[in-house]
Amino acid sequence: MSEEKAIQGAQGAQDVKDANSPRGLPHTAPPHRLRSRTMHEGALRAPTRAFLRAIGQDDDDIAAAHVGVIHTGGEMSPCNTTLRDQAQHAKVGIFAGGGTPHECPVVSVSDGLSVAHPGMRFSLVSRELIADSVEATVRGHQWDGIFGLGGCDKNMPGLVMGMVRCNVPAVFMYGGSALPGRNGGRDVNIVDAYEMIGQVIAGRASEQELEQMSRDCLPTAGACAGQYTANTMGMVGEALGLSPLGSSMVPAVYSSRAPMARRAGRALMRSILGDGPRPRDIITRKSLENACLVVAATGGSTNAPLHIPAIAHEAGIRFTLDDVSQVLARTPLIADLKPGGRFLAKDVYHAGGAPVILKALLDGGYLHGDCITFTGRTLAEELGGTPEPDGEVVRQVDDPIAPTGGVVVLKGNLAPDGALLKVAGLRRLQHRGPARVFESEEHCLQAVQAMDYALGDVIVIRGEGPKGGPGMREMLGITALLYGQGAGEKVALVTDGRFSGATRGMCIGYVSPESASGGPLGLLRNGDMIDIDARAEIAMLRVEVDDAELAARRQALAARGLGQRRRLGGLLEKYAAVVGPANLGALTHSGVPKDEL
Repeated sequence: MSEEKAIQGAQGAQDVKDANSPRGLPHTAPPHRLRSRTMHEGALRAPTRAFLRAIGQDDDDIAAAHVGVIHTGGEMSPCNTTLRDQAQHAKVGIFAGGGTPHECPVVSVSDGLSVAHPGMRFSLVSRELIADSVEATVRGHQWDGIFGLGGCDKNMPGLVMGMVRCNVPAVFMYGGSALPGRNGGRDVNIVDAYEMIGQVIAGRASEQELEQMSRDCLPTAGACAGQYTANTMGMVGEALGLSPLGSSMVPAVYSSRAPMARRAGRALMRSILGDGPRPRDIITRKSLENACLVVAATGGSTNAPLHIPAIAHEAGIRFTLDDVSQVLARTPLIADLKPGGRFLAKDVYHAGGAPVILKALLDGGYLHGDCITFTGRTLAEELGGTPEPDGEVVRQVDDPIAPTGGVVVLKGNLAPDGALLKVAGLRRLQHRGPARVFESEEHCLQAVQAMDYALGDVIVIRGEGPKGGPGMREMLGITALLYGQGAGEKVALVTDGRFSGATRGMCIGYVSPESASGGPLGLLRNGDMIDIDARAEIAMLRVEVDDAELAARRQALAARGLGQRRRLGGLLEKYAAVVGPANLGALTHSGVPKDEL
């Protein structure tokens, strides 16, 4: 018998096996050929079948659709510790739906353990590592679908980016936030510990009080409890249509997460076997605008406008900070969430979850309800029956906390391509003061710890962009110190680095172009007057130095040969060589060709 006939015969035998499977697989083949058959069918793939049997699969398991359950579970942080258990429930749902799950853990870097030291350079870099890992395991093994589980700031967008890049049926679930602790008769969370460090330095709290806060503020596993990056990106997953509605605000330790993961696994199998929508059907310009809407309406993390363009890029859509800005400017702030407001994720959960926010935006004419979700139903259909806002945690759009979103994009001669400021909770939106320039986070941290700055200053930290850092470190350590010292809104901070979603105050980051790429931040000198106006109709960041003087400074820098890159080696060297600007999402590749989808 020829090799071709042998392969055809083996495939025919496999088809018969499918039709009589005791596992409850469909008696008719899916409307499309399963990708995974490339991996295991035919005589040439007999060794592959041996590998699959060696991991505990029988013939029925091999014949089924193979699904990568890709998670970032581990003991890197409380954000990650529940994810492997949740993945087991996802696997049960996939198996019950007729699929064969493959658990695929991937790397994750904890922002909580890398903050305020050189390890933070690897945080944003890990987003790319995770997206690349998803691509490698899904394409390398020809999985038919992806169930992604993440729970920290960069692993969540990294997983979603990988899903969209691979473009097989997929569902994403955020692992949930931690419950708040209690200290001094009030709910507290991790940011209270960061800010209390500044209070200790300023003599407003004792080291004993700080130690007690560190024991009280994070009583359970889960991601940070406020509307910081993890919770923001969890809501973004729902708004995009890639996550089950109502899933993001369920606390990490709640038992209801187990059946929720099982249901999502079964829903994913229906999509795989029923030829449901793929990520690139779901990620459209409209769904990306929906994602920006939920960021604006909740006063979400300034990291989201960095991640949303990167997700768009994986779908072949150019969606820049300018596109994000347009949505932020037209969206009312309706959720009263920390760090700018009063409430935490568990309060949103008890008020009805993210669907309450999305439904209020839909009813107000802001949300695109016709966007498709991973279930095959539209967002408007999925939101049917959602309760009304409670009026306290979440308001109606005709009674907003503020008429425009909680995040603003600023432009001007210091940020020609844009910069970001979270305005939710800010008491004043204007600041004018002299620049106090630092060349790195460490340089600035020393001064802030010594309280070596003046009220009214504009603290400038440059050389911390995606390329210049490299890695675009976040400055939560510094911003929390400033707030704890009582200077949170009495000074401004401007950087081409990032901020944590937990940052509050007059803190402007993501300045583009970054100083390492010739951005004007690199031309500043101590004492230059900087003018900030974050009112939505103005949204301006400028230095009061004329164009001729800035040009002369640029020429002087070039003559001194400044900006020569030091040798880095390893991962950071590779990242710095390819990473693009923050306003485009800090991208590291040119896009996936259509024939690779």
